[in-house]
Amino acid sequence: MKNVSSKVNNEQYFSTDHLKADLKGRSVRGGAVTMAAQISKFIFQMGSTVVLARLLVPEDYGLIGMVTVVIGFAELFKDLGLSTATIQKAEINHKQVSTLFWINFAISCVTGLVVAGLAPVVAWFYKEPRLTWITLALASSFVLGGLTVQHQALLKRQMSFTSLAKIEITSMLAGVVTAIISAWYGFGYWALVLMQIMIAIANAVGVWIACNWRPGVPLRRSGIRSMLAFGGNITGFNLVNYFSRNLDNVLIGQYWGPQELGLYAQAYKLVLLPINQINAPITSVALPALSSLQSEPEKYSKFFYKAILSISTLGMPMLGFLLACADKVILTLLGQQWLGAVIIFQFLMPAALNATIGVGMGWVYQSLGMVDRQLRWGIVSSILNVILFVIGVRWGAIGVAAAYGLSRPFFLVAGFAYCFKGTPLRLKELAKTLFQPAFASIGAAVVLIGINKLFLAGINNDVIALLIDFIFYCLLYFGIWIVLPNGRSTLFEMLQIAKTLKQKV
Repeated sequence: MKNVSSKVNNEQYFSTDHLKADLKGRSVRGGAVTMAAQISKFIFQMGSTVVLARLLVPEDYGLIGMVTVVIGFAELFKDLGLSTATIQKAEINHKQVSTLFWINFAISCVTGLVVAGLAPVVAWFYKEPRLTWITLALASSFVLGGLTVQHQALLKRQMSFTSLAKIEITSMLAGVVTAIISAWYGFGYWALVLMQIMIAIANAVGVWIACNWRPGVPLRRSGIRSMLAFGGNITGFNLVNYFSRNLDNVLIGQYWGPQELGLYAQAYKLVLLPINQINAPITSVALPALSSLQSEPEKYSKFFYKAILSISTLGMPMLGFLLACADKVILTLLGQQWLGAVIIFQFLMPAALNATIGVGMGWVYQSLGMVDRQLRWGIVSSILNVILFVIGVRWGAIGVAAAYGLSRPFFLVAGFAYCFKGTPLRLKELAKTLFQPAFASIGAAVVLIGINKLFLAGINNDVIALLIDFIFYCLLYFGIWIVLPNGRSTLFEMLQIAKTLKQKV
């Protein structure tokens, strides 16, 4: 009787047919729940950034940034793209997911041991002995990460966003509290290390409580070959993309030291922080939804453009505001000692634009199973990124930020053109979708910069000045949006989507 009950509990995580009956409602409500979680996480992250930036120094962040390059690269092997394979595959079963679970866990343990073994090498490369123990400590989190990959994938497959949101908020809160207490008592850079470890512990515990699926024994002939191939292409893309995108940190740390890297890393983190709060919830909803619509081109296209409109309507105005008020944002959030990050912050803004919209390429590649093409694009773009970083590092962190940031618009257009080839999606339709939020965001930023120079330059309190700027920017953004062609109708459509949130699941 117990085995039958266990089988029923396991099977509930595999079928997705019941989701299609109310896919729009589930997507919107799921996005709202995840967005609420991201807002909470954003508050915690921003609060911790403000507090820790005053308790720690740029060098502390630079030390963690040096190790993070290695840790982040190794983390790619924890997943191997198999979580996305579990979400994307039309039909899966208990044997397949169990086998994938043990593969993820085994690889994570091996990866943790390899990272621990590389600790002295990391310290030697950067000529910084403190990195040995930092690397050893962070290597311990790999075991916990390997235990959660398939459980999280099953929760996403079933669009169980409320459970995932609770886990993320609890984990982030545990990590932030740990970091602030540690920094307050003088632990220095160890506060940042302990924060990451505590997040991993809390996440592992929460995932296993929320998902009562339990793995069986791994089987050799469980039918996972296609899923391994799918995951292999994703991992290949992530590897080349990660290498190229983190070479900037390696070069700055090697040639310019922890102080310069600390400024660059914190500026980059601050640029992407608000964007990640939008990308993560919408992606978590968009990928399973688009995967379920892969055999229905018309519905697939319609859903994709609406998802892109949602992400750009929320993300682009954030970027416009940050660009217009970069100095005030840095002073208010980080303090006087971080003023050197302002110009880096501004040069990286186009990279944030790329991150806001470019995430849609991943939705298409993965939901339609075109991950081999994603890998090819990753190889080409990564080679170009490496060239840009090598050129830019001659001028320090500012040179790297300028080389990377100013090249992003060209990468974005070329990337979508290649991605859409052979799909029901069109570049022209994407441009039409993005026009209103882009024009309103850029226009509001330009006008706000003019207002600041002509009328608001005399305000000495940075917090008050930033608040006034925010009010003006919101009024300008929505004002420009409304006067644009079809602006009112688009806003009305967004409000109609919001009404879906009131429906019962």
